[in-house]
Amino acid sequence: MPAHRLRTIAGAALAPLLAAVAGCSTGTALTAETAGQPRSGGTLTWAVETEPITLNPHQYAQAKARLLVWNTFESLLTYDKQGKLAPWLATGWQAAPDGLSYTLTVRDGVTFSDGTPLDAAAVKANIDKLREPGYAPAVAAVQLRNLKTVEAIDPRTVRLVLTAPDVLILDFLASPQGAQISPKSLREAKNLKAGGVDVAGTGPFVLDRYVPGQELHYRRNASYDWAPPTATHTGPAYLDGITYRFLKESAVRVGALTSGQVQLVEGVPATDQPLVTGNRTLRLARELNSGSAYSYYFNTSHPPFDDLRVRQAFREAVDVDTVLRSVYRDTATRAWSVISPSSPLYDKSLEGGYGGDTAKANTLLDQAGWAARDADGFRTKDGRRLTVRLVQSAPFVRDRRDVLAQAVQAAVKQSAGIDLKVSLVDQGTATDAFQRNEYEVFDNSRADTDAGAALNLLLHSKGGINRTQVNDPRIDRLLEAGQAAADPTKRAGIYADLQQQVVAEQALLLPLYAPADQIAASVGVGGVRFEPTAGVPASAYDLWIGK
Repeated sequence: MPAHRLRTIAGAALAPLLAAVAGCSTGTALTAETAGQPRSGGTLTWAVETEPITLNPHQYAQAKARLLVWNTFESLLTYDKQGKLAPWLATGWQAAPDGLSYTLTVRDGVTFSDGTPLDAAAVKANIDKLREPGYAPAVAAVQLRNLKTVEAIDPRTVRLVLTAPDVLILDFLASPQGAQISPKSLREAKNLKAGGVDVAGTGPFVLDRYVPGQELHYRRNASYDWAPPTATHTGPAYLDGITYRFLKESAVRVGALTSGQVQLVEGVPATDQPLVTGNRTLRLARELNSGSAYSYYFNTSHPPFDDLRVRQAFREAVDVDTVLRSVYRDTATRAWSVISPSSPLYDKSLEGGYGGDTAKANTLLDQAGWAARDADGFRTKDGRRLTVRLVQSAPFVRDRRDVLAQAVQAAVKQSAGIDLKVSLVDQGTATDAFQRNEYEVFDNSRADTDAGAALNLLLHSKGGINRTQVNDPRIDRLLEAGQAAADPTKRAGIYADLQQQVVAEQALLLPLYAPADQIAASVGVGGVRFEPTAGVPASAYDLWIGK
């Protein structure tokens, strides 16, 4: 069944939303808005956990930045509340019988905020730019790897010609990376990759101010009139404008909300949720993300994780339920697979199949030759300590993942004598470490609407973020088969086989939890919702201020 439903924050306290339910949404549909009827006007301030590393949707990589993307930029397709593809800037699409092309009809009357009309030539310019060497190499190599040519048949018709059947090309067209940028901006923006106020989209808001390290401000696009079918109204946005303040610390965000400095926040950990649920003037909602689970991926290209027994031992050394409880106080949904339990592709049969067996962890390490111990209690082999390095890139750290890493660090030391070194570094330092292959553990989750897109990036031998460095023809074949299969039942079977291969048989990763987003808001704010299927906070388009 679909994992997510459109959610609206309403009048009752939402503490029941905190119950983690694997495989379905954690939200509860509510029937009335305490903010009253929608009305236009006014401005809001929203505190967010993560400052985007780029404001260009083609370069999008942070799930926490997704709500910002859709304020200014829009895609050709979207997903509806049932998890099915729906039209947006394209009014429809048709697949060729052989699956080797898709023809899309571009919506008439749409303009970019700089006045440039959206037409087939603009769509072609965007996709051609994405394939330009050095511009978005991960997108070109993964999402667009089966794209042969893009043809502007006439002003309203675009045809994508493929080298092989590829159902994920449609997911790309519904993703932030597939959002449309004005061709003028593609040509003339001062720093296109970084994005900014001179990069124009078709969205309901226009970015008019960015103060790095502090805030973003958007003003309403008064000419906007092409909302997606998932929206709750049409025409321009209700708000005159909205400011997003970057407040990394959850206590600071929630404090700003309770003091009235901001009207909404996202990212509310368990430790701070009572401050919201216990306040009659505030409301809290929670939704599981789609895509991949938050997991530790093991680098198999060098010792010690080139040995299956060591990978298995690391997993057995962690009692994931206990670790999650210590950090998230029973609000986290445990993950058992690389795919989030909210996805229809999730293989539930993996649940309970591994982990938390200290005796097994130690036996496996003994068998792998890590039988001795040093004075600090860490295992050794040939005079070398069993040390593994987790490099965390600060812009991607959310949900107290740095604290979670400390809990895992303590668990593997106590249970099995593994020395987990945790480094929280800037993005450049992390990238250098990955390029130099100076890491053993890579942490990641992705909020791709179709989990297949995430797995192509993470597990394919040519994947843009394949930090396991696995190069297994069996895995590649399964990923490619899942990408080509149009039948949902067949796809689910393929991805079930893939999950068995990478999780159960090869132990390429340690799944930890299913990422979720939380929104806390004043009862005077209406239209707060999550994005259908993806389960992340939606844009500001439907927000309004009550009387």
